[in-house]
Amino acid sequence: MTPDFWQEAWRIGRIGFHQADVDAQLAAHWPTLDLPPSARVLVPLCGKSLDLWWLRDRGHEVVGVELSPLACEAFFREAGVEPTVETSGPYTAWSTEGLTILQGDVFDLPAEPAFDAAYDRAATVALPDDLRRRHARGLAAALKPGAPLLLVTFDMDGGDRAGPPFPVPAAAVHQLYDASFDVRTLARTPSPELAKALGVDTCHTETHALVRR
Repeated sequence: MTPDFWQEAWRIGRIGFHQADVDAQLAAHWPTLDLPPSARVLVPLCGKSLDLWWLRDRGHEVVGVELSPLACEAFFREAGVEPTVETSGPYTAWSTEGLTILQGDVFDLPAEPAFDAAYDRAATVALPDDLRRRHARGLAAALKPGAPLLLVTFDMDGGDRAGPPFPVPAAAVHQLYDASFDVRTLARTPSPELAKALGVDTCHTETHALVRR
């Protein structure tokens, strides 16, 4: 998936990946990570997700990364919030109290352990295999030792589709992340409505808790 693919998706409104509510897996499993409110949380490929506000409302300092300026603008406009917009290294930073979206390429994040936790619902499953491996290495570089990552992926059967989203079953999660993380699958939930929308026979949403070694 090239940057132009995602820019065009936002331009024409092809954003079926956006959820109108806070993600159920986030709400159910984030509290089990037992993070202090002050934790700095990375959310890659965040779009205009309401999950960012949910995390911010728990006291976290939330940093999303999003390629599209249209997504950043919509995120704050739909919340009725006027952000501060300024240049921050390779990014344009859209900020309000406790929450910043870095508009730019997620692969431009510095390779330094700057985050206490991460939440990935939309990045790992959005990227083809080569970029997915690169993204996993980037997350490992961005997280401090002992930092948790809550990862949501999909396991699909049947159908003939290229993605995104791509199927990333538990075995693939281990292949991607075992080198740097301890991986534990928390839940595997049937998602028949998503299966129908994606044109596959079956789809399960899988939620994993990873801890950076």
